[in-house]
Amino acid sequence: MLKDQDRIFTNLYGMHDRSLKGAMARGHWDGTRAILEKGRDWIVQEMKDSGLRGRGGAGFPTGLKWSFMPKESDGRPAYLVVNADESEPGTCKDREIMRHDPHTLIEGCLIASFAMNAHTCYIYIRGEYIREREALQAAIDEAYEAGLVGRDACGSGWDFDIFLHHGAGAYICGEETALLESLEGKKGMPRMKPPFPAMAGVYGCPTTVNNVESIAVAPTILRRGAAWFAGLGRENNTGTKIFAISGHVNQPCVVEEEMSIPFKELIDRHCGGIRGGWDNLKAVIPGGSSVPVLPAATMREGIMDFDWLAGQKSGLGTAAVIVMDQSTDIIKAIWRLSKFYKHESCGQCTPCREGTGWMMRVMERLVSGEADPAEIDMLFDVSKQVEGHTICALGDAAAWPIQGLLRHFREEIEDRIRHRRAGRVSAVAAE
Repeated sequence: MLKDQDRIFTNLYGMHDRSLKGAMARGHWDGTRAILEKGRDWIVQEMKDSGLRGRGGAGFPTGLKWSFMPKESDGRPAYLVVNADESEPGTCKDREIMRHDPHTLIEGCLIASFAMNAHTCYIYIRGEYIREREALQAAIDEAYEAGLVGRDACGSGWDFDIFLHHGAGAYICGEETALLESLEGKKGMPRMKPPFPAMAGVYGCPTTVNNVESIAVAPTILRRGAAWFAGLGRENNTGTKIFAISGHVNQPCVVEEEMSIPFKELIDRHCGGIRGGWDNLKAVIPGGSSVPVLPAATMREGIMDFDWLAGQKSGLGTAAVIVMDQSTDIIKAIWRLSKFYKHESCGQCTPCREGTGWMMRVMERLVSGEADPAEIDMLFDVSKQVEGHTICALGDAAAWPIQGLLRHFREEIEDRIRHRRAGRVSAVAAE
């Protein structure tokens, strides 16, 4: 269990003052100039040593990502872009940071930008996040007034500007290169890689795109030391993590916990257990809607980190834990996700444009039980033709929930088809 003194986000629930004065009283913006004076190489090395992996879903080592930026400028400016698009169904961790603890993010932006030789940072915020944008903009204005950002930021001699850019509510703009296209004023459609953003990102200049949580934890890691952060969680799965737990638990919540916490401990300690008791648990989506669903038997022994979940053919993703009890029509739940991905596909890649709609229509027939049993294997085959064959990961995100369903709940699908053919469709599916 995470001790209170090890919490990075000290105002996750908005119980305290979120202004600059309140943030400073809780230890933020403390010694920022001293961190910058230690130099770029020291900051990047500390981030590598901490073992921090990206908190936006993919889990790529953050310090390594920072090190990809050019050491010397070739005349082009460099940029940091913060991905605050948070449009993954079930995910609601970054909004709490921006609403209640915005100065952790702003301080992180300054330090990360300095480490990557970027004088400018853009925060790309989701279109629906109106109040979050207001809170974040107010915090940015405070930081400018106090001289913490802007010309000679924190008295370090480093000029740094930070801009908040409001999206228009497109899921695809959470993909880093589609986000850059949108930031440039174009339609949000992913770019082919290479070149990667570190070589040619926003406006064709070296750019790093990081998640809100990844950037917001950086100042505390650098203040307390990489060894402290690396001492939390399991090897290769270090530090603290914000979990957003929703669905059929007694108390849904967003909580900062130690990485690698057992799933059962996470639910019992922070959510008051499963609705109707542990025997009522049916399935869990452990990392936001794009990772494969896992059955109750697997999750009861589960460890909430990247490697354990990857070993179960799922993933930690954004750590948005969606809990489903026995009352859930699991087939209908996964159909709803496939409908979402069909709607949000940008249409650039044929497998995704055509495949998402095709998979959704087959899922519709599975929900009602009207499908042929042979279509179950066909659906799995088609999901494999979509997965890994698109420019961005939206094709994977559409395929994985369906693969998880077919892997673990095939009997339920077959039962429904049998009942339909016998004229006894289940009450849940008939609604």
